[in-house]
Amino acid sequence: MKEKFRNIFWFFGIFAIVVMLFTFDMDYQELLQNLRKAGIWFPAVILLWVFIYLLNALSWYIIIRDGKHAKVPFWKVYKLTISGFALNYATPVGLMGGEPYRIMELTPYVGGSKATSSVILYVMMHIFSHFCFWLASVFLYLAVEPLNAGMAIVLAVVGFCCLVAIYFFMKGYRNGMAVRTLKLLGHLPFVRKWARRFLTEKRETLERVDNQIAELHKQRKSTFYASLGLEFSARIVGCLEVWFILNILTSDVSFLACILIMAFTSLFANLFFFSPMQLGAREGGFALATGGLAIPSAFGIYTGLITRVRELIWIVIGVLLMKVGNGVNKDKEHE
Repeated sequence: MKEKFRNIFWFFGIFAIVVMLFTFDMDYQELLQNLRKAGIWFPAVILLWVFIYLLNALSWYIIIRDGKHAKVPFWKVYKLTISGFALNYATPVGLMGGEPYRIMELTPYVGGSKATSSVILYVMMHIFSHFCFWLASVFLYLAVEPLNAGMAIVLAVVGFCCLVAIYFFMKGYRNGMAVRTLKLLGHLPFVRKWARRFLTEKRETLERVDNQIAELHKQRKSTFYASLGLEFSARIVGCLEVWFILNILTSDVSFLACILIMAFTSLFANLFFFSPMQLGAREGGFALATGGLAIPSAFGIYTGLITRVRELIWIVIGVLLMKVGNGVNKDKEHE
């Protein structure tokens, strides 16, 4: 990637961090007291994400490698994974900064078409694993929690929506989605002209991307399911964060309950995808989820607070990593 483009992403990340710091809805003295209360569990939460991002990076690396020797080193994929998520967390609507950044950084190693297809495939896998996680949590709730009429309706709606989403994702994996997505955008206001022009100019490249997407599911199922398994595992490991934080406040909480809390919170927060860092939605989701499992809602608010601070720290790390290790040998570059 040219340094001027990298600097645009970098300055955007710095700007987002400054805005978040000045809009943090808590007195910093009170925040410091809460972090002291967390004790050793707070560093544990921070370090846990070293492993979670490792699983995310492995999932993407498997797609890039494609059963062959990868032209991009794993440490580079790991770095881009952290920085890409940092940009996404800081961006309203999400997936608006991290994905273009990853594509532009990966292009010199594998070429534009491969970089684009691998990033699209990974984003699809990342979102797909969300729906798999939510659907699995529906069955987990049925197995471990008492059921009333209201919750039965909620679970039925969530389960149905997840099944529909999984069906369309599998259809997209079989046939590709790049061309279909641009055709859909071609009917929407504001982006209609851009989408139609982009589809006309880049149709050959987009069709090549779709072929690569379809090929992963049809011919390399082991790669497909290994990548999905790693992403799903990252979701389960991420539930340890909730367990760590709640153990600051009480020892009367199970890991299965933490899975349910995380599932409901992530579902609730994703309904407010248009908010940078899902401000407010995450805390509200934790409060509702813990309250629904007979855990004091105040515990959920505290969990949301610690999670927010952890997120901010990793955003800073991701933005700083954007300026590290950016050298690429000229003989590896693709135009």
